Amino acid sequence: MSFAYDTSRAAPDDEALYRQPPHNTELEQALLGCLLLNNEAISRVPDYLKPEHFYAPLHKRLIEAILAARNRDQLATPLTLKTQFESDPDFREVGGFTYLVRLVEDVPNARNIEAFAKAIFDLATRRELITVGEGLVNDAYDAPLDHTPQDQIEAAEKELYRLAEPSKRGGGIKSFKVAINKALDQAEFAQKSKGRIPGVATGFAKLDDKLGGFQRSDLLILAGRPGMGKTALATNIAVNATRARLEHPDEGATILFFSLEMSAEQLATRVMSEVAEIPLWEIRRGRVEARDFPKLIDAVGLIENMPLFIDDSPGLSIAQVAARARRMKREKTGLDMIVIDYLQLLEASKRHENRVQEVTEITKSLKALAKELDIPVLALAQLSRGVDAREDKRPVLSDLRESGSIEQDADAVMFVFREEYYHKTKEPDQSDPEYAKWLDKMNRIGGKAEVLVEKHRHGPTGSVKLAFDGSFTRFDNLADDDELPERH
Repeated sequence: MSFAYDTSRAAPDDEALYRQPPHNTELEQALLGCLLLNNEAISRVPDYLKPEHFYAPLHKRLIEAILAARNRDQLATPLTLKTQFESDPDFREVGGFTYLVRLVEDVPNARNIEAFAKAIFDLATRRELITVGEGLVNDAYDAPLDHTPQDQIEAAEKELYRLAEPSKRGGGIKSFKVAINKALDQAEFAQKSKGRIPGVATGFAKLDDKLGGFQRSDLLILAGRPGMGKTALATNIAVNATRARLEHPDEGATILFFSLEMSAEQLATRVMSEVAEIPLWEIRRGRVEARDFPKLIDAVGLIENMPLFIDDSPGLSIAQVAARARRMKREKTGLDMIVIDYLQLLEASKRHENRVQEVTEITKSLKALAKELDIPVLALAQLSRGVDAREDKRPVLSDLRESGSIEQDADAVMFVFREEYYHKTKEPDQSDPEYAKWLDKMNRIGGKAEVLVEKHRHGPTGSVKLAFDGSFTRFDNLADDDELPERH
């Protein structure tokens, strides 16, 4: 453009000593001129560009005024802005009303609005990178004693992820009009999907019907006592979702599975058993018969291509989980869902007075991570031993260890329950008159499981019945799945 705006206010000697932050005020002038000339062009400015991305303080205030006027369905012109900025010292210094007129007169090709906006945003991102880098250097020189190098790396990764994801930046305050329109868009998408599950489908029809799949930004808890099959169910869900992605790119999910209790090899063996339909114990003991080997090879070929990734690092902190998830989300593979087995094995990022406070930090951080990455997070959890001491062994919310924070932060809480597991322990001697009654009940409940949805922030609770095959550690849809009454 033919006129300049002095944004640095620096003397020549200062400019010789210090590098100026990346900026281009002529680009900002060009974009402002386009918008003042034609307010309707605001619709062509990308959503990620915000007033704070403008370098010149006056330009920030001008773009805010233009956007505010359009939100009120008013015109934003040099004449309407003149009165608003008359008392602004920066406005008077650059020429006042004359400056606005010249912005409009010197408008370049208005078709380049998107390019102007992107260039302004890129320069703002470079300035933020400089700020992050300077903070990193300063922290490294003068770090607090309780701030480890790993803490600093994770903090830097978090900031870099924020910069790498423009849509996640500057969320801040938004009008309810924006939120309600977004909600309407989601409702229309669900309607047009003609019955397709809006979230990540679990592969279990009745569970998907109740939850609508696992929704983005939700924290879901799957809990149970040892032996109930919570790891098996989580693995089944992961296999179902990643297999669906393999078969239909617009469905299913890419999943990162944090296995804090079981090694990657053990988990892989379970998956092989499930997919190949070969008993787990046969694979582990090397007793796979020759006729079953082709099934095993086919299963491995399928599993190798599924977008399922496992991290079996022991003793991970919640900060490390977040850092690794962000890194994967940035990569070409992307990330649609996280599974954590299990929550109580995660470590807090800092020391707390007691375990309840640590779990509170972990659950709040998991919920924040789900919102930040806009994906569902499924965390497995252990139940207290009090369940085993009761006559009715169906778990309830209070059975969750450190249940307060887990129950509060989760969007959905589910329990895996298999009555068969407990009934087996009561088997009487075959000569006992009660044996026939025991066997009759065993025949009715054998091979069946329930997923008890005890909390659901977005819908009904209740019980979903599934089939369970212990030899393959696999849950399946149950043909005759009469659910218990729903509770709202």
